[in-house]
Amino acid sequence: MQERRTEKLELKAPDGQKLRGVYSYTPGDKPTPVVVFAHGFGSVRDGEKSVALEAECARRGWAFAACDFRGHGESDGTMMELRGWRLIEDIDAVTREAAKRSGGPLLLVGSSMGGWASAWFAAKHPGRVTACAFVAPAFRFLEWKRLRAAERNEWRRTGRLRVRNEFVDVEIDYALTADANDYLFETLATEFRAPAIIFHGMADDVAPHSLSVEFMARCVSGDVELTLFKSGDHRLNREKEEMAFAACEFLAGKDRAISMRSKA
Repeated sequence: MQERRTEKLELKAPDGQKLRGVYSYTPGDKPTPVVVFAHGFGSVRDGEKSVALEAECARRGWAFAACDFRGHGESDGTMMELRGWRLIEDIDAVTREAAKRSGGPLLLVGSSMGGWASAWFAAKHPGRVTACAFVAPAFRFLEWKRLRAAERNEWRRTGRLRVRNEFVDVEIDYALTADANDYLFETLATEFRAPAIIFHGMADDVAPHSLSVEFMARCVSGDVELTLFKSGDHRLNREKEEMAFAACEFLAGKDRAISMRSKA
């Protein structure tokens, strides 16, 4: 087997800011599947789930790509500039580069906020993604429903909300919610048509698993699978290897089905 190679990515977003990440692959002459990972709010491209996915891709000889969203990690921008449409722009840039390099089918894997962005990207760009995998997807990300009325009113008044927990301590702009009506959960369920596998923990106290159950029930696509982990939390790091294997097996199955239809 040829030695695995890793290259740094530096991609330009529409506003000129830079996205930074990595692309890893096993050299060869044939097109190969590629997995693109989209991380969650306040996270970075090389967390535990991303590492597990890259390892699974390496085992299969597949390519892997991941970049920090703008405002995160090594990419340009600030968290105050965070917007839903900017997340989708970032995924557009990374998937274009990954597809150009690999030449094969693409699996888009989104975690939490990255799940929201990945789902909307796939809905708006049918045909660009062979299959999706979502990890604890925050399908109502722009709604911020967990805020109390007083907290939301203060956010509206000041324009700034401090989000602080054991993993993040950041401020975000109230303008993040401005486009919420353009990205309604109900619209997403109607427009999303890609094959998808969803992983969600039933002990998730950030994005409840009922969101994924509801999405699966409402989704127009008939090719959506849901795996629930009874004791799984929002991060699902304990389940990372299991999810990485299942997500790649899901893509492999869809790729075989597409190949068989094209030869028929």
